[in-house]
Amino acid sequence: MAKRAGLQYNLLIMKPYRLAFLFPFLILLVVSCAPSGSLMEPRSEYVMGTICTINLFEKGSPELYSEVFARLRELEDILSANREGTDLDKINQNAGQAPVKVRPELIELLGTALVYAERTKGALDPTIGPLVKLWGIGTESAHVPPVDEIRKAQSLIGYHDVEINREAGTVFLKRPGMALDLGSVGKGYAADVIDKLLTAKGVKRAMVDLGGNIFAMGEKAARESPGERIKDLLPGSSGKDKNDDGSYWRVGVQDPRTNRGNYIGILKVKNKTVVTSGVYERFFIEGGKRYHHIFNIETGYPAENGLLSTTIVSDSSTDADALSTATFVLGWERGSELIASVGGAEGIFVSDDLSVRVTPGLGNVFALTAAEYHLANP
Repeated sequence: MAKRAGLQYNLLIMKPYRLAFLFPFLILLVVSCAPSGSLMEPRSEYVMGTICTINLFEKGSPELYSEVFARLRELEDILSANREGTDLDKINQNAGQAPVKVRPELIELLGTALVYAERTKGALDPTIGPLVKLWGIGTESAHVPPVDEIRKAQSLIGYHDVEINREAGTVFLKRPGMALDLGSVGKGYAADVIDKLLTAKGVKRAMVDLGGNIFAMGEKAARESPGERIKDLLPGSSGKDKNDDGSYWRVGVQDPRTNRGNYIGILKVKNKTVVTSGVYERFFIEGGKRYHHIFNIETGYPAENGLLSTTIVSDSSTDADALSTATFVLGWERGSELIASVGGAEGIFVSDDLSVRVTPGLGNVFALTAAEYHLANP
């Protein structure tokens, strides 16, 4: 929980699916340098299937916080695949029967998801709904399904069978049994929507945490307030980096093999979004084997390519959300090529041999701090 201005605070960041299955992946470490009394406490609410925390470092009125969370609930009513009566649910219920008129936000987000489906040749496919529902990972019914059921679910996946009519504002799934699931891009899109809302309200500094989809808006205050000493909050550090003017937000990238609060390295970002996907976010263990929630639709099983996690740093939260999932499925070589094709995006890949690969643009803002890990040549 935040303390008064000028004091240290830690904000735990997670990307969970349901409240009962919270698995952390980042720790945001910041210092507030605003004059005492000018800040409100951060506000957290359960929305979009997770704990969302908004921290406004300026213009943080109760009315603005309420407006932000009202907008998030509105987006949940449009995009959720886990609630009845949402726009997305209506599309799924009418698969193979009739087009469904939906609100513009869903048209926009689905269009982006289909672009990524094409770019990744289906590594990220918004019609993955039947497979997600079958496995039930993140719910109490999680299990390894019979092979014949997996194959049936695979047969219902196919982004080419999604029809968007932008003029009519409708979406149609061409085959009965198909189902959309926008979990790989939904919270990223919501973060971008909130960014636009806050910008329109004149907010220049804020931290938006939508269940682990992080947007660090603007810069951390670069100057020290009178009588205050800014110091690095990272355990074991010796103080500020001589090349850091204090304007960077610091984000610790979670160690995917350990419990909350342990990280492998530190990112310094400003006006950027950070999103991680990994084997530890949502999973279950059956027969002594761990099954995580990121699927390879070609096999019908959770992706297995030696990766433990991928972290994306980007200008766009929607892009970061999509890329974190797609790159985890694609692996380092194809995943890094995909990142390079998206403007303003960079990535960190953590492998099960404890090697860490970082795309070129993060060379000066990411520091590996965990002794057991090692940087590998790209």
